[in-house]
Amino acid sequence: MKSLSWAPLGAIALAMATLAPVAHAQQKSVAVTAIVEHPALDSVRDGVQAALKAAGYETGKNLKWQYQSAQGNTGTAAQIARKFVGDNPDAIVAIATPSAQAVVAATKTVPVVFSAVTDPVAAKLVPSWEASKTNVTGVSDLLALDKQMDLVKQVVPGAKRVGMVYNPGEANSVVVVKELQKLLPTLGMTLVEAAAPRSVDVSSAARSLIGKVDVIYTNTDNNVVSAYESLVKVGQDAKIPLVASDTDSVKRGAIAAFGINYRDLGEQTGRMVARILKGEKPGDIKPELSTKMELFVNPGAAEKQGVKLSDALIKSAAQVVQ
Repeated sequence: MKSLSWAPLGAIALAMATLAPVAHAQQKSVAVTAIVEHPALDSVRDGVQAALKAAGYETGKNLKWQYQSAQGNTGTAAQIARKFVGDNPDAIVAIATPSAQAVVAATKTVPVVFSAVTDPVAAKLVPSWEASKTNVTGVSDLLALDKQMDLVKQVVPGAKRVGMVYNPGEANSVVVVKELQKLLPTLGMTLVEAAAPRSVDVSSAARSLIGKVDVIYTNTDNNVVSAYESLVKVGQDAKIPLVASDTDSVKRGAIAAFGINYRDLGEQTGRMVARILKGEKPGDIKPELSTKMELFVNPGAAEKQGVKLSDALIKSAAQVVQ
């Protein structure tokens, strides 16, 4: 009887020992870092995780997932980058330009996938929009600024002076400023800049624009977006309309945005990460642009900021925020 009872146990132990290396080989690890936490970047993170789950990589089962925010501090971003590189995950996802720059500076071997980066070439993350042949690829949130200014004109038809609060230390914002400096004169408009090197500077920078601008346009500058409510307060108090480039900001008090759905951007990024986990090299994957644009409008915010949206604009919106 003893020999009969022990034989199955031995067979089970042998089978488990045989299967253990296979299960271990299927385990993947992804480390995610963002420069700061705000709704748009949080949506990217959540989209990445959702896309990985859809591709068969689930946290707690066959995926080790870790996430850290730099809380708006570039020094902290560099520390997180070095820690993640030391962990040697299968891929690092770097959300927003400062975090992506920190990670790319920290490794030439660990696969890096950037997301929510306006111009990865200008930010020196990749040499061109072609496959990089390095350890880096990713998804950009680059917007067509002529379409952004079309929206500005629809919200404020007589606008001539466009204000922009931005962090001059953030590469993606500098790119937008330079492009607007070239574009706006061709549209009979001018750009009025206000620097906000830190999130706490956003309110005072916005107040410096009172009396100087007809509208304030906000790009995806992380300092500005993380302190958007302070910008909205200035817009309401001074009756300066706010037009954004990310749809989450409309929910927080911007009048309108023709922009990227950052959850979709995250899912697009996650699908790219899944390709790498399945064996593709990041250097063989071309950087991508967001594939989905949406118009959000907020008629209540428009009223508080002294303008009335046309019925046609409201009807054309993917979402009307109440």
